[in-house]
Amino acid sequence: MTQEKSTSNRLLKGTLILTAAGMVVKVIGSLNWIILSRVLGGEGIGLYQMAFPLYLLALSLSTAGIPVAISILTAEKIAKNDVLGRRQLFRASFCFLTATGLILSLAMYWGAAWLIDAGFIRDGRAYYSLLALSPAVFLVTLIAGLRGYLQGWQYMTPTAVSQIVEQLFRVMAMLFFASLLLPQGLAFAAGGASLGAAAGAAAGLAVLLYYYARLRRQEKSIGEAATPTAQPTESLGRLFKRLFKLALPVSLASLMLPVVANLDLLIVPVRLEAAGYSITQATELFGYLTGMGVPLVNLATMMTAALATSIVPSVSAVASLGQKHEVQERITTAMRMTNLVIFPASGALYVLAVPVATVVYGAPQAGDVIQVLAFGVYLLGVHQVTTGVLQGLGRPTLPVINMGLAAIVKIVLNYVLTAIPSLGICGAAWATNADFGVAALLNYYWISRHTGFRTDWAELGKTILATLLMSAAIYEAFVFLLPYNIPIAWLLLPLILLATVLYAAILLACGGLTLADAERVPFLGHRLASLLLRLGLKNNRDVILNRSRGSKRRVRQRDTQKQKQ
Repeated sequence: MTQEKSTSNRLLKGTLILTAAGMVVKVIGSLNWIILSRVLGGEGIGLYQMAFPLYLLALSLSTAGIPVAISILTAEKIAKNDVLGRRQLFRASFCFLTATGLILSLAMYWGAAWLIDAGFIRDGRAYYSLLALSPAVFLVTLIAGLRGYLQGWQYMTPTAVSQIVEQLFRVMAMLFFASLLLPQGLAFAAGGASLGAAAGAAAGLAVLLYYYARLRRQEKSIGEAATPTAQPTESLGRLFKRLFKLALPVSLASLMLPVVANLDLLIVPVRLEAAGYSITQATELFGYLTGMGVPLVNLATMMTAALATSIVPSVSAVASLGQKHEVQERITTAMRMTNLVIFPASGALYVLAVPVATVVYGAPQAGDVIQVLAFGVYLLGVHQVTTGVLQGLGRPTLPVINMGLAAIVKIVLNYVLTAIPSLGICGAAWATNADFGVAALLNYYWISRHTGFRTDWAELGKTILATLLMSAAIYEAFVFLLPYNIPIAWLLLPLILLATVLYAAILLACGGLTLADAERVPFLGHRLASLLLRLGLKNNRDVILNRSRGSKRRVRQRDTQKQKQ
């Protein structure tokens, strides 16, 4: 029980750290774009954006899923106490990433002029942005390798801190150099803004190197250097073979996302026109789906994205030792966390779709699409976590195949549903939900087949009940307050807070949350559990546990009295 609690605590702590870091990074990034767009204007932002896709392509080629593979193999070697193998893995992978990052960084620098001359980039003024972004390819590749290694230790703080520091330095450098070079012209200002990527990457790399050095000192302090390896050291050839076998499917999965997005671009507007919409209307509706609805879904699943990162080394460590029961326990913990967080997020977004669209985008007409996509919040969250589980089990190919099958379903449904006049863009939203759902269901099937994991339907039922009651309550509250002409922006935050309190209270009342769950919350667990005890909130599971303990204590007392007699 102690081992299970420790695992849950570590997994939850790592997830919350990465989630908090992701939120901070997004807030900083949003503020940066507001200020930078005022400095550069639309034309300057356009020059910056022309170079950025090539930068992302170079990064995807230089890392190619290697960081996830490093995380999996590092966790495996730590679990097996293979010290020499772990160090060999780090040195070999880091050298490989150094080489690929350097090659692609130089290729981007020396090939900038050719890309413009060949017409791949239409505006020659983006040349300086390409040059400025090229050093960042090398630095970010090193960052990815170090993060993968430290995550293999289930050490998520370095990733979180480096992300925040990287974003801070990136933003400061972007604004400083853009303003400094603006008198020289927009081309130079856009190039100056692009320098922020390298500045941020250098700062993030420094943070990770600090944490890596601290980890090495901790290893030496406990005398791990003298610990003999229990495993024969792998040859470099076999090591790289395993590394690429894990990395290639992850890389293919990341490439599949932009491919599916481009297929949406080809199919959805055309089928909207077939449904009777004009070109202008089709473009506007497509913007509601891809520019407003989908980003909200991604924002709502930020925690499950972090959990998917945390679960990979956690599952890999015990799977490598053949501990099937422990694998099931970690999957159960991850899925329970997913359900507890994503169900209420999905329900709240469904009920508050129009207010959210109004406040965030100033486009209440996008509410219908967002309401449909609210179901996708849960489905995408499950897909993310189950993908992480399969990767941790050393089966990264399965999620790629499942994503491919789900993409086929999405393409067919996009073509059929979007052309139905009564559905229109909501048909495309349902196709997106189907994409997430099919991939999640197939992932779940393979996890069950390989591990024997089964859903606890009683626990799931309590979560669904709490979500339904919470959703109904905030809907009624919104309808009640609407006639008072209170600005929607003033209602949204109180309604979200009300939803959070109601959801937690209902779960506690029906036994969906326990005092043990409260104790597992990082940093505040014991205080939260003490508060709940003072409030008299004991659910059935705690009462049963206490009765069981009391019964055992009474049996021991009777045995002691008999012995004395």
